[in-house]
Amino acid sequence: MACPLFIVCVVLALLPEFAFAASASDSSTRHYTFNIKLHNVTRLCHTRSIMSVNGQLPGPPIVAREGDRVIIKVTNHVPNNITLHWHGVRQLRSGWADGPAYVTQCPIQSGQTYKYNFTIIGQRGTLFWHAHISWLRATLYGPIIILPKRNDTYPFEKPYKEVPIIFGEWFNADPEAVISQALQTGAGPNVSDAYTINGLPGPLYNCSKKDTFKLKVKPGKTYLLRLINAALNDDLFFSIANHTLTIVEADAIYTKPFDTDILLITPGQTTNVLLKTKPSYPNATYLMLARPYVTGQGAVDNSTTAGILEYEQPLSNQSSFKIKNHPLFKPSLPALNDTNFAANFSKKLRSLASNKFPANVPQNVDRRFFFTIGLGTNPCPKNTTCQGPNGTKFAASVNNISFVLPSTALLQAHYFGQSNGVYNTTFPTNPPIPFNYTGNPPNNTMVSSGTDVVVLPFNTSVELVLQDTSILGVESHPLHLHGFNFFIVGEGFGNYDPNKDPAKFNLIDPIERNTIGAPSGGWVALRFLADNPGRFKTFHQKFLLCLSVHIFSFVTDGSPVENTYTGVWFMHCHFEVHTSWGLRMAWIVLDGQQSNQKLLPPPSDLPKC
Repeated sequence: MACPLFIVCVVLALLPEFAFAASASDSSTRHYTFNIKLHNVTRLCHTRSIMSVNGQLPGPPIVAREGDRVIIKVTNHVPNNITLHWHGVRQLRSGWADGPAYVTQCPIQSGQTYKYNFTIIGQRGTLFWHAHISWLRATLYGPIIILPKRNDTYPFEKPYKEVPIIFGEWFNADPEAVISQALQTGAGPNVSDAYTINGLPGPLYNCSKKDTFKLKVKPGKTYLLRLINAALNDDLFFSIANHTLTIVEADAIYTKPFDTDILLITPGQTTNVLLKTKPSYPNATYLMLARPYVTGQGAVDNSTTAGILEYEQPLSNQSSFKIKNHPLFKPSLPALNDTNFAANFSKKLRSLASNKFPANVPQNVDRRFFFTIGLGTNPCPKNTTCQGPNGTKFAASVNNISFVLPSTALLQAHYFGQSNGVYNTTFPTNPPIPFNYTGNPPNNTMVSSGTDVVVLPFNTSVELVLQDTSILGVESHPLHLHGFNFFIVGEGFGNYDPNKDPAKFNLIDPIERNTIGAPSGGWVALRFLADNPGRFKTFHQKFLLCLSVHIFSFVTDGSPVENTYTGVWFMHCHFEVHTSWGLRMAWIVLDGQQSNQKLLPPPSDLPKC
């Protein structure tokens, strides 16, 4: 009797629909259809054809509960290759759905369809999705809203209403042409023409009064604002005039609440805030503003996007006094280069670290890494004129290696044992040539190029120090790690001192994030556990995983299957220009011993290169 049952179990386990099914009684499967098409959009009195999902800018929200399985059917109706990334979703054992082009998948080619299939495990809060190839995320982005499990509550006051607010950038030109020209000439790319709030520039730009986001509120209520920075290349300050915001979550991690009039959010970060409206109708309207925090030396869009916070009028006086006659209040924002504000704001963020939502900071470290991050140069090709520094081309690197994307996906290459000539496992633990990282830069600013990765055994506890450099100017870099959250245990200005700085690390309640703004002219220390794909906990999931071990141990003739790796996880700067220049690398995490510590097989519709 055991043999037929075994066969049935293997067949079932081979089906992605079965292997990924959420089994908790309060979980469900959410289906979405994303059609990527071209359509015309007008902003700043300028009309151009953009790529969008289902004709929306921003794109449609993904709404699910913790524990839900999500299936998004993506069909590419545009000429460009496409991938989508579910930013911040840990993708436990579902790395095939992570989305970065040529890292976990080949792109979805024109006319093709791919189903992204994953389960949201142990996460709740605000994340977002976006294109993850070239600069297509300029218009391909939208919110991911993960609600608590049914009958669970927020660890803060229940809001009257929840509102996503997504910051973006608008280019009058095609962003693909912008980055293509920059990579060809070696110069910095042209900057955007406006910032946007929920796709709208707002009244401070020409020809944009009607293209203004309005948040209509009632007096005496609490609103949860789900803030997302989907801008391509800029950190943003944000404030609402005459209103205080209470920060309760960052990157889908609950925080110790604290009040602020101004917040800073880097590309790739999300922040949930509570907005308590005034107790009575104020006879006023209020601007909400966002403008960049600037640390680099290149050109920047230093404009300001605005939305309007508008109180609903009481029924008694709706006809007696029009809103347009109300005074309009404007908030004050820090100077564009206010690094002190950035540092102080970052230090205020702490994990909630409660019994229900603990901060499981690795207390012991198995592997330590020290990575320099910053700009550099590449030589100008022969018989070519380049417009980068001193006739070179701009580049960017991690430990002086400018990462080159392969022509096939890293995850597919190593899963099928075809890694030779695709990548090297020789990424350096430390900078190849030490120097005074934030002092006078070295004369030689050239970077090396390669597709180098770090290999980690399953469950390795990692400490990673990211050190900014002064090569071509110090700058804050928003670093995003796919597949994991990390704890920010320390940060500071100047050069990291491994003998003194660890004594000041916070190992009790550091903030846990997936994207961190590494300080301009400074360093940040992160810790994370290389536990992806992690463990499932319910009885049905354990039963499923116990059965699906046979997939990894045998093929039909009974021979062992060689399957050494669980996942490839991209790490890169979330300034799209720096990623294009090579400020990126990848981690490979080896399979664990248990069946539930192994990557599931690829789906049958996985795109091919």
